[in-house]
Amino acid sequence: MGKKQAGTGPLSRRPDNSAFKQQRLPAWSPSLTANTVLPTFYILSLVCLLLGIWLLITVENTHELKVDYTKAETCEECFSLRKSAIDSTTACTCTVSFHVPKTFPGDVFFYYGLRNFHQNLRRYMDSRDDAQMVGRKNNLKTPSSYCAPFDYDADRNPIAPCGAVANSMFNDSLTVMYNPMDGSKIQVPLYRKGIAWYTDKNVKFRNPPTNNTFPLQQAFERTTRPLYWQRPVYELDDTDSNNNGFINDDLIVWMREAAFPNFKKLYGVLNRAQGPFTEGLPAGNYTLSINYNFPVEPFRGRKELVISTVTWFGGQNYFLPIAYLVTSGLILVTAVVLTMVYVKVGKKGKNMEE
Repeated sequence: MGKKQAGTGPLSRRPDNSAFKQQRLPAWSPSLTANTVLPTFYILSLVCLLLGIWLLITVENTHELKVDYTKAETCEECFSLRKSAIDSTTACTCTVSFHVPKTFPGDVFFYYGLRNFHQNLRRYMDSRDDAQMVGRKNNLKTPSSYCAPFDYDADRNPIAPCGAVANSMFNDSLTVMYNPMDGSKIQVPLYRKGIAWYTDKNVKFRNPPTNNTFPLQQAFERTTRPLYWQRPVYELDDTDSNNNGFINDDLIVWMREAAFPNFKKLYGVLNRAQGPFTEGLPAGNYTLSINYNFPVEPFRGRKELVISTVTWFGGQNYFLPIAYLVTSGLILVTAVVLTMVYVKVGKKGKNMEE
């Protein structure tokens, strides 16, 4: 009735006599000779060279212009004003003139850029309440502890949206004016909606439930705006009531943290349906008007307007084409060295045969 005991002895643990367990399966291993290795190196070098040149030409076909307005022209007064937190709510506007040397054809994208702003710090990235951002009522009134110290104000009113990420939202307002040769001034029209990712807009960020008798402002009742905001979350957009609350495009774009301290985020897209902008952004003189709100002195940063066109490869970024060209050069040098060794030593069979 019991189990049959396994045999004992020196042969009891021997593997079965099969091709798999005895390692007799057919195998293939490359024969690394000079006739196979050297052509491979030269071909890889050529492939990397062609890819690098192709990507470099693609990047060169993009146009990009950066306008640093941190302390430029009349903005120096606003820069000094924003050094003090006491004056954070005092309105300040300034203008900066710049020149576009050549026409930016096709779709043109306008970004705001920040330098030396580290959005990738772990404590900063954790300081948010994603459950609150999808419109859950409980989290709206009781923010997550991760948001501290930006969860409640001095009167214990819950902050919406809470956390350091939302509290530090970029809030400069930018207006670009085109100055043609005839002396007139034309505002550059921008699409300010539809700039956020679809999944962010429709999945990760939702407003609390509302209806005709229960407006958005009432849904945020007994909450307060973040400390350094000029207006509450339900009044972020004066021109479109459907772009307020947690689904505001500017808020959503800001809440997607950047990986590097120097970054740019989309502000708007050129509206090519009117005026002299049907073919793109024309060359000429421009004026940038700024409602200067975002302070950069505490982190020794800079602010800039970035105007750019894009291709299938993205914006103007030379890293990948340079990386391919450098890799091609390194592989070519290695191939030449191996060829010289083969010519001097390998042809006669010295140190090449067993």
